[in-house]
Amino acid sequence: MSSTPPVRRRRLGLPRRVFSQVLLMQLAIAAGVAVLATGLFLAPLSDQLDDQAMRRALAIAQTTAQQPQVAEELRATRPTTDGPVQTEAERIRKATQAEYVVVMDRQGVRWSHTDPSRIGEVVSTDPGQALAGRDVMEIDDGTLGRSARGKVPLRDAGGDIVGAVSVGIAYDSVRARLVHAIPGLFAYAGGALAVGALAAWLISRRVQRQTRDLAFSDIAGLLAEREAMLHGIREGVVALDRGGRMRLLNDEAQRLLNLGAEAVGRSPDEALGSGRTADVLAGRVTGTDLLTVRGQRVLVANRMPTDDGGAVATLRDRTELEQLGRELDSTRGLIDALRAQDHEHANRMHTLLGLLELEMYDDAVEFVGEVVGDHRVTAEQITERIQDPLLAALLVGKATVAAERGVTLWVSDRTRLPDRLVDPRGLVTIVGNLVDNALDATAGTSHARVEVELRAQGRAATLRVRDTGPGIPAEHRELVFTAGWSTKEPPAHRRRGIGLSLVRRLAERQGGSATVDAAHGGGAEFVVVLPEALAEADLEPVPAARAVPAPTPVNTAAEEEPR
Repeated sequence: MSSTPPVRRRRLGLPRRVFSQVLLMQLAIAAGVAVLATGLFLAPLSDQLDDQAMRRALAIAQTTAQQPQVAEELRATRPTTDGPVQTEAERIRKATQAEYVVVMDRQGVRWSHTDPSRIGEVVSTDPGQALAGRDVMEIDDGTLGRSARGKVPLRDAGGDIVGAVSVGIAYDSVRARLVHAIPGLFAYAGGALAVGALAAWLISRRVQRQTRDLAFSDIAGLLAEREAMLHGIREGVVALDRGGRMRLLNDEAQRLLNLGAEAVGRSPDEALGSGRTADVLAGRVTGTDLLTVRGQRVLVANRMPTDDGGAVATLRDRTELEQLGRELDSTRGLIDALRAQDHEHANRMHTLLGLLELEMYDDAVEFVGEVVGDHRVTAEQITERIQDPLLAALLVGKATVAAERGVTLWVSDRTRLPDRLVDPRGLVTIVGNLVDNALDATAGTSHARVEVELRAQGRAATLRVRDTGPGIPAEHRELVFTAGWSTKEPPAHRRRGIGLSLVRRLAERQGGSATVDAAHGGGAEFVVVLPEALAEADLEPVPAARAVPAPTPVNTAAEEEPR
């Protein structure tokens, strides 16, 4: 069996590349236009030449008939080969290069002719219209063949018709003029076709560069793959034109930005409203991996300009990653707290063992009671004032973390929050972010303290978080709520500048607000108002704030003894 591969026959048809197809189509159009224009010009040219020849013959006839001596000699002489009428007619014929100039009387007898032997004979065509006083133009056959003719009446000095003048232009000369015009016409048509071919080639070369010399099938395949890729990837893609209007939003971008297909053709400011997300998409904020918040989602955006003056922006959802990062931070804080408590617990066990060995049993019982009571009081004080289990558990854990970091976490004695939260997870996010920021601001300072106050009135809830840190300058009190803005170094696993932006977003989603001001005595005080934080119910009246010298601490920094 032969191993020679079969010869592939080349199929006839259009070339596959866009450049070649566009060039062929434009050449065909240019050639078709040139042929059509030439045909449209040649079609009336013959009629125009005939008309010009007839008018020329008529003009010669009229000029001849207007000479008074011709009519006088027609009356005074006889038709002879050397008569004055024949002599004058031949002079005019030679001067005008006409085929013939025939002068006839009212009976149609020739007094002049190119062939002198025909003088005295009756003309071969009917001169009736000219003898009747009308000018005649026609193409007709006579004794000298086919010619363009002009016939006019011949009048004497009194205006009476005494005969007629007939002038002929040889039709062969008319046809020769037509044939002579064709090469020049074809030259013009060829020149126009050459210019059209050059323009077609230049346009096709531009198309070749813009299409990267691809075939139509390749372009169709790329478009199909592009659609499948854009709508299949789990990354938002937003394409903008040179005017800054969005011309493409894939499915993921519509989901992340909470937009519909109607946003195509609008600018980011029109579709999203003013804010950091619109600024990033419009290119007013530059950089790589820019953080922004849209709704409850944390997005990472990158914007790349395109050659046509537009841009393509990609969006990645980092909400879950940010949440995992915060949970990791909390877990690490709890681990550090547990490590500190383990060390403290070992110290207490050693103390208890020493009391037992010294047979100081009463002191040992009192010591154990104090240790157990401190932890019980911490949890009981929080759960009495905050009845939502998620929020109470969060604050108990934060109190432990605060103690390990050397910060005193206080829950204000004025705190009252029933277990009827509409969005407990949202409030947990708000409290967690504010407490974490307060701990970061106060850790390592002397007399570090963070105070949390949560009060409910009707369906509204008000959260206040105060700290004894350095505070926030007045010019930065709005910037701190901007996504991506932070003065702290980011940890390795996530970015800074997200927490406070989420706090404001969550508050504004419920029609509330989030603000920051200077705390009494120094530090910062964050206030979050949630008008619809609680579900409808018969609420217990909120007791008035009690006058106390100082808030009751729920946990204090543990003083670690050396091992």
